[in-house]
Amino acid sequence: MPARFLVVPQWQGSGSDRAMRLVDGAEAILADLPAAATVRVDVPLEAGDHEGTGVQRWSSIRLVRERLGRALAEHESDHDNPVIVVGGDCGVEYASIDAVAARARPVLLWADAHADLNSPDSSPSGAFHGMVLRALLDDGVVAPEDVLLLGVRDLDDAEAEAIESLGLRRVAVPEVADAVAERAGDGADALLYLHVDLDVLDPSVFAGVGFPAPFGLELGELCDALVAARRALPLGGAGLCEYAPAEGAREEDAVDDSAAILRIIGAFTR
Repeated sequence: MPARFLVVPQWQGSGSDRAMRLVDGAEAILADLPAAATVRVDVPLEAGDHEGTGVQRWSSIRLVRERLGRALAEHESDHDNPVIVVGGDCGVEYASIDAVAARARPVLLWADAHADLNSPDSSPSGAFHGMVLRALLDDGVVAPEDVLLLGVRDLDDAEAEAIESLGLRRVAVPEVADAVAERAGDGADALLYLHVDLDVLDPSVFAGVGFPAPFGLELGELCDALVAARRALPLGGAGLCEYAPAEGAREEDAVDDSAAILRIIGAFTR
């Protein structure tokens, strides 16, 4: 599948003290992507204001959402070549998943150490990257029964309660294909969306994230799950988020990070 990429170096949705490193991470990925198939979405320089929403830096997040939405709309007629959105923080996924939902029912494989199910009222940080899945559910962009949580393991109490109350399904790697196929039904009205926050990987495999969590997936496990999901349902879109390389990282670490990221992108597209 020929791939198209939108790179969105948004940092304003992050609550990490390495938030600004997300810009460096997005730019590093951009350098490895084919220039002819890649567009960079501009992100405001300023942090932005909460605008009374309870979401830190909301004005900048809102502006990026609008810009990314327009960029996605320019590609919406080419359904044979879904767009891969590269963050930045996980907040960029709202616009990307919303664009898929505008043309089909999204079945969402959420591969992430975190459920991102806080609300402005329950969030301990006010950071939107910890709220994006909850916003998608609350706004009706995706249905709870169409969400599959893979690798989610670092939860606060409010998120654990949300998983229970919303009836969200947690899946292991060997269950992914059957779970996606079950949700797809005959597939006539459904498209797959693959969300990958790089902290879904074990820190021993990939350490360049703001919130590493132990007991994550191996790289091969993640890629196997992505490929299995794609075989079960046509791909509507995908997102890769939260690459925050450490300042002064060794060159060999950067090479290893790049190889892992390109392998995941390969799993999105093959």
